[in-house]
Amino acid sequence: MITTLIIIAVFVLFFIAKGIIVVKQAEVVVLERLGKYNRTLDSGLHIIWPVIDKSRNINWRYIKTDLKGKNYVITKSESRIDLRETVYDFPRQNVITSDNVTIEINAILYFQVTDPVKALYEVHNLPDAIEKLTQTTLRNVIGELELDKTLTSRDTINTKLRLILDEATDKWGVKVNRVELQDINPPEDIRNAMEKQMRAERNRRARILEAEGEKRSQVLVAEGDKEAKIARAEGEAQSKLLVAQAEAEAISKIMSAVKTTATDPAQYMLAMKYINAFAEIVQKNDKTVVIPYESSAILGSLESIKGIFKGNL
Repeated sequence: MITTLIIIAVFVLFFIAKGIIVVKQAEVVVLERLGKYNRTLDSGLHIIWPVIDKSRNINWRYIKTDLKGKNYVITKSESRIDLRETVYDFPRQNVITSDNVTIEINAILYFQVTDPVKALYEVHNLPDAIEKLTQTTLRNVIGELELDKTLTSRDTINTKLRLILDEATDKWGVKVNRVELQDINPPEDIRNAMEKQMRAERNRRARILEAEGEKRSQVLVAEGDKEAKIARAEGEAQSKLLVAQAEAEAISKIMSAVKTTATDPAQYMLAMKYINAFAEIVQKNDKTVVIPYESSAILGSLESIKGIFKGNL
């Protein structure tokens, strides 16, 4: 009798232990009764019928790091479905661009399970399905672009991949939030050619900048010369104007001084310049004797000057 009670007590405890399920936050459990979907257990404490009710497992992928720091992917069958955003780091794959260049691409996918029932019953193996869909979609998108466009259009490729994958995985109860291309590695010969092209482009830009600088320098020098010539011309014009004004004043004064005589003021001025010119020709300590060709003109000038002085006296 005691043995029977012990057996019953153990059975009851086992029944209670198997009939209580605690679901953590951001997790759900899909429950089946006799092999048919029954309900989805949210976070919290739940009581089920042992043996009759069983949770449906889902394949889940994890990234592990070994002692050498190398990452590798493992797949496990889990009874709990994680509703948090999950990241899948897909292995590198070779894709061909529209100009027939084979490149190596590594992509990262961020997704989130929004409908656990669809994630279990609409697709056999969710991680593999997402991986294969991402690989084929990536090949199709890159196959429409040339190499140069692929290297410079990461944001465009990421957006296009996300839209296509999000639409395709909606029937699986999955929301694709982001797609990121980590590395795009062209072949070595292509990389060498691209490096040479970049060096040539940098040299070309340097030469253009140098030529533009030299051109600008020449323009500035020409503008400076132009302004200097204008300034000199304005100075010479001002100087001539002042000389002309001084001569006009001198003539005016001479005219006022010789009003009582018959001497021509212009002839007087010309005579004075004539004498000054000969004074400049004969330098100090110079033994050269200059005899003017028109000596009579000088004598006439001297007579004019003499007449002026007499008139004033």
